Amino acid sequence: MVLMASVLAVIALLFATAGGELPQPLPLFPPTNWWNADISQAPLDPKSASFISFVGASRAAHGDFGGESGDPSAPIYGIPYIVVAGTQPKVTVTFDYDDESDIGGYPIPEEAKTQQRWIEGGLAGNDPRGDGDRHMLLVDRDNRILYELYALRWNTSRNRWEAGSGAIFPLDSNARRPEEWTSADAAGLAVLPGLVRYDEVFGPDPIRHAFRVTVRSTNGYVWPASHRAGSTSGALPMGARLRLKASTDISRFPAASRKILQAMKTYGLIVADNGSDLFVTGTYDTRWPDEVFDAFRSMHGSDFEVVQLGWQPPAGRARGRVARH
Repeated sequence: MVLMASVLAVIALLFATAGGELPQPLPLFPPTNWWNADISQAPLDPKSASFISFVGASRAAHGDFGGESGDPSAPIYGIPYIVVAGTQPKVTVTFDYDDESDIGGYPIPEEAKTQQRWIEGGLAGNDPRGDGDRHMLLVDRDNRILYELYALRWNTSRNRWEAGSGAIFPLDSNARRPEEWTSADAAGLAVLPGLVRYDEVFGPDPIRHAFRVTVRSTNGYVWPASHRAGSTSGALPMGARLRLKASTDISRFPAASRKILQAMKTYGLIVADNGSDLFVTGTYDTRWPDEVFDAFRSMHGSDFEVVQLGWQPPAGRARGRVARH
């Protein structure tokens, strides 16, 4: 058994692994990154109540992730992530928005062309039924680089990978996207650091980062976002931060759910895309228990408040730009 475990460990180091072990230290990105900023004492936005009213005070939060869906046209819930070695071959991707994408190789596994569960939604890259956001998130654990792709598909007739947009994030950097640039997400932010992950929720340590959240409409953008995807009056901007109120009683929930809710108090939610109101994104994992989703459904818009738009922690007021690759 020991020998078999060692062999499996070596194999995992050589090949792309769905949901593999992320490179240390965690959370992803430096401690001073906006995803990892403690916002528990950040000032309230003067329009907080109005923003919450727009989202809906009675609107229940929703854990937008899970395991198998049972739907052959979209087999999985949540977003998978892939961990690769530094030796993983990189392939060229043709982008719809090439002027706002990082041009260069992306370490997409060959299996993703024909096998399911490598891309958000679960369909293989070459499946003509594929639609929706179809994110692919790839982490080069050896070189500490995050690669993210949006609307990824394998074009069989042209023999090439195509995507809406793509972004490359060095994990040791706090650099933002250039102003007005998207990423694989509408707000121009990385996706993976804001996901609710099983290893964190059921691991020994507290969750030390914010979560990615969507709302039905947005209006411009504020720091740390770099890109807008709407101009609906009264709506939150991309990059806005919601915080679960400190007064919200979370003591009745199981330990794993309390960890998630406490992270919402300490690090909050960052508006990253248009979608459904208060949908908090997490990873695809067949182990997610119902108790986690019960905790989300117990929280409503009235349990949240909006941090001052564009607020930055004192150590994070000067940010550089991500160079085009």
